[in-house]
Amino acid sequence: MADFENIAKQFVEYYYKTFDTDRTQLQPLYRDESMLTFEASPCQGAMAIVDKLKNLPFQKVEHQVATIDAQPSNPSGGIVVIVSGALLVEEERRPMSYTQTFQLLPDGANSYFIFNDVFRLVYPAA
Repeated sequence: MADFENIAKQFVEYYYKTFDTDRTQLQPLYRDESMLTFEASPCQGAMAIVDKLKNLPFQKVEHQVATIDAQPSNPSGGIVVIVSGALLVEEERRPMSYTQTFQLLPDGANSYFIFNDVFRLVYPAA
């Protein structure tokens, strides 16, 4: 039962370490049918997603993960992963809160790809 939690934790650690060092290396995690919605801006396909991530208006970034929640999402072994945390960009030391949701689907034995990816900054209530 807890295997999906370990997979989610390993995935999140790998994803953000890769994102923070070289976003272009995330392309193998996506497929042509994958979809990213980044701050209400959708794009589909591995190349388009990596182009979107590569062209974000910052070069230096650090994700600080606070929570990881995971659940099995379908009978074929999918996993939904919800992450919350803080984001530090460039030399800014005031973190921005974010949430990101991933739908991971099996891709052969012991492998997963990102089918859905939804990212949102979380702003303080007014």
